[in-house]
Amino acid sequence: MHPQVNPPSLAEQAYRFVRDRLVMLDIPPGSPLNEEELGTTLGMGRTPIREALKRLESERLVVAYPRRGTFATDVNISDLAHISEVRRTLEPMATAAAAGRATEADRAALAELRAQLDVGVPGRDNAELLRTDLALHRAIYRCVHNPFLEDTLIRYDNLATRIWCVFVPRLSGMAGHVDEHVPLLTAIIEGDAEKAAALTLEHVTGFEAAIRALI
Repeated sequence: MHPQVNPPSLAEQAYRFVRDRLVMLDIPPGSPLNEEELGTTLGMGRTPIREALKRLESERLVVAYPRRGTFATDVNISDLAHISEVRRTLEPMATAAAAGRATEADRAALAELRAQLDVGVPGRDNAELLRTDLALHRAIYRCVHNPFLEDTLIRYDNLATRIWCVFVPRLSGMAGHVDEHVPLLTAIIEGDAEKAAALTLEHVTGFEAAIRALI
């Protein structure tokens, strides 16, 4: 019998909706966020919207100014080195932990994701590839079974993805970057912590190098 999972609160629903639109730059950097409009879109009052925006501010996705309102943060390429430093440190440790801690259900879920990558979708556009990249990372982070580390990993992956989104029109080989997850998923599924860590470091370093090549 599976444990009952409570549905996400209104604030959590608002947070996830706005977060992913900010991460994918569907809400462009510098744009204002109107609480009333968001409430109308999501069919909820202002209180959960405000709670969500406060959380997003703590994650550097929005910034609030007194008497002016709340705005999507700018994407600063100068943040790349700082974000990459954190990810180079945490991500290999996390995927090594995932290789050791993933449950049978986790490994089955990762195997399903790997199968989808193996099949591939001809003509995948960059926005779809970026969403796939986000989903893969979040699936891996869940396998760490450490909610504090998972939250931190998601936060920095979100910030890195915003940088991807700025440069993706000029990037080539985005599909290859996403497909790099196939051997990584295999390493985690097979419980090979050392290989998972090495592949992750290569993946994160490759992201930074690809962006720097365009600066």
